[in-house]
Amino acid sequence: MSQKFGNGRWVQEGFLDNRVDGSIVGRIVFAVIGPVDMYLRGNFKADIAGHVIQFRNSRFEDEDLAGQVLGDMEIPQIGDVNLVSFDPHPNLSPHPYIEWFSAKKNHYRIALEPADAWIVPDSEVGEIDRVSRTIRESLAGQVHERPTQASTDWV
Repeated sequence: MSQKFGNGRWVQEGFLDNRVDGSIVGRIVFAVIGPVDMYLRGNFKADIAGHVIQFRNSRFEDEDLAGQVLGDMEIPQIGDVNLVSFDPHPNLSPHPYIEWFSAKKNHYRIALEPADAWIVPDSEVGEIDRVSRTIRESLAGQVHERPTQASTDWV
């Protein structure tokens, strides 16, 4: 399954924190479902690596249909980041883009308008710090090492 959350309109707001190398934690608020905690292995791309980002979707719609489509989404979301960047593709205009795979290999993508996301200044991360620590502590035990690929004789 690849889910763009109703072309992004079912994503209300949230934050993602990549200040611990190799992991991203955060919370995203979805239509009907509400807040979903996340723990992803990986890092943001270089343009925002090591920062906290926050977003508020100007196109958000709280539609009943969202509950039918998103009702089987894993909560919390644990998995692997594929791409988190404010400039995801050289041939497209810069825009916030969040893409990951859940532990059950479901594929999720969120594309936002450029003005809908920002890097949180260090002076404003107080409450996010507390929430990030809580998420990291509560979900770390559910994150498993990526399977190692068997060595091969292929050259």
